Amino acid sequence: MLANRPMLPDYGGANLAGVVPALMEPPGQRPGWLPELARDADQVVVLVLDGLGWLQLQERLGRVPNLASMAGRPITSVVPSTTATALTSLVTGVPPAVHGIVGYRVVVPGPSGPEVMNVLKWKSPSGDARPFVDPNHFQLTDPFGGRPVPVVSKADFAGTPFTEAHQRGARQVGWYQPSGLAVEVGQLVAAGEPLIYAYYDGIDRIAHIQGFGPFYDAELIAVDRIVGDVLAVIPPDCALMVTADHGQVQVGANVVELDDGVLGKVAMQSGEARFRWLHTPGGSEEEAERLATQVAERYGHQAWVATYAEVEAQGWLGGPLTGELRARVGDVALVPFEPVAFLEPGEATESRLVCRHGSLTEDEMLVPLVAARGRLEG
Repeated sequence: MLANRPMLPDYGGANLAGVVPALMEPPGQRPGWLPELARDADQVVVLVLDGLGWLQLQERLGRVPNLASMAGRPITSVVPSTTATALTSLVTGVPPAVHGIVGYRVVVPGPSGPEVMNVLKWKSPSGDARPFVDPNHFQLTDPFGGRPVPVVSKADFAGTPFTEAHQRGARQVGWYQPSGLAVEVGQLVAAGEPLIYAYYDGIDRIAHIQGFGPFYDAELIAVDRIVGDVLAVIPPDCALMVTADHGQVQVGANVVELDDGVLGKVAMQSGEARFRWLHTPGGSEEEAERLATQVAERYGHQAWVATYAEVEAQGWLGGPLTGELRARVGDVALVPFEPVAFLEPGEATESRLVCRHGSLTEDEMLVPLVAARGRLEG
């Protein structure tokens, strides 16, 4: 039912889910798709720049000398190309079908029946979801292969439900201002940590709020300074490797609400504006096929439309969803390839976002994997 070709993840190769397992291999035995400068480094710092797609970076290399000097290639994100899913795959080393955080908004058992929970905020229509959705049991794959890898990220993120869910057991090292990120990394490298994970979310925030343009470029320039600061505090036998969770598409006011004819066949919606799951009332394959046909007739000029069975068969999530994981997603996926956003009625906050992600376009699916060696002189 797919009208053209979405970019599917290379879960068995150069993919976000493979980065940490590749770095767990001994130096010199790491796979060839890793940047050469990281393959034999005794220490590696992985810096995740949330929202920095490969294509957006290539268009702005003249503004970011430190990032432009790094060697590497694009790799694929996961499906959906959204922060909650991609960051979990990155730190656990498994595809979404295994870790189960299969979207930004997923269906969970609520106090009075199924509810849609925002994974990043850990909230549902009932409010704080922790009383009925335990973050420590929502996904069971240990991050970083069970090793106590230090995580250098904004101090506010420590102890949040999403952090507990995807970084359970990791050592949290918080920074309070972006200038502190490099300081914390430098101290950890000096202490001999073999692998350090660092995270910065500013690019994604600016893109969502203000879109591409002077503010986005200014943020990218500021991020490039952070990259330079990290390179200045690590020695030449340590590699800095930069990647991201997803890219971006500027949508702006190009928002679409499903028409009444489609809404009348839908019991619930989950996912997000660029990866919308539609839930049929009965959940049967026959209902899904009928709904998918209707949705494709109405929106097929803007989006890929696929039943869950087609999503599974084509490996979008890296395998089948089993048990309770299957209940977290819907029956028909509506995934735009045009720069549009499919909104639910009443999504006032979501309607104000300028750039978005989640779909399977190159702009959203391709992320950088580039590396450089440190510049700290002994």
